[in-house]
Amino acid sequence: MRLDKYLKTARIIKRRTIAKEACDQGKVTINGKVAKAGDNVSVGDKLTLSFGSGQMNIEVLQTKENVRKDEAHELYKSLD
Repeated sequence: MRLDKYLKTARIIKRRTIAKEACDQGKVTINGKVAKAGDNVSVGDKLTLSFGSGQMNIEVLQTKENVRKDEAHELYKSLD
């Protein structure tokens, strides 16, 4: 699954265009490497997102195309 779509589906970032912009600005890494919006995300990948002065570290548990709002938190686990 594309990184920008995963971030939106998992409800980490509200809109896919915002997720794409974050990737284009180098604020998202996959397993320590700067990621592009079109990079593939797989189960077990570790993502790091930098927002302002904060940072969010997560591990991908599932990749699903369609997820209900109450199931979104099951797609990842926080490593912080």
